[in-house]
Amino acid sequence: MIATWIARAFLALVGSLYVGLGIWCAVAPEKTSKMVGFGLQPGAGQSEFLTVYGGLEVGLGLLFLWPLYRNGDVEFPLTACVIVHGALVLFRSIGFFTYSGFSPMTYNLAVSEWAIFLLAVGLFFWKR
Repeated sequence: MIATWIARAFLALVGSLYVGLGIWCAVAPEKTSKMVGFGLQPGAGQSEFLTVYGGLEVGLGLLFLWPLYRNGDVEFPLTACVIVHGALVLFRSIGFFTYSGFSPMTYNLAVSEWAIFLLAVGLFFWKR
């Protein structure tokens, strides 16, 4: 079915982006943290950034890549993609109304989160 194939390709792209971003955050934490406005405190701050921005993003990426190694299983990772990106969009929107002084990178992340969310929702309903 074409919807399943497109959903698999979409999840492969999103998963690859997350794994790549997680690895980039893990190997270049000073650079990546500055791009999103974080100042890393020695020890605890560095560990937290490595864990959340490195480990969690790699973990999410592997979750979204699930259909590549479990060919027929697209529904769960697609549902997870909708839920994760729905939460990101919600909290990013709250942040935009609550805070100010955003870098261009923050706006780029917001656009990416919205795009992934909307595409995932569209694929979720198309596939059904």
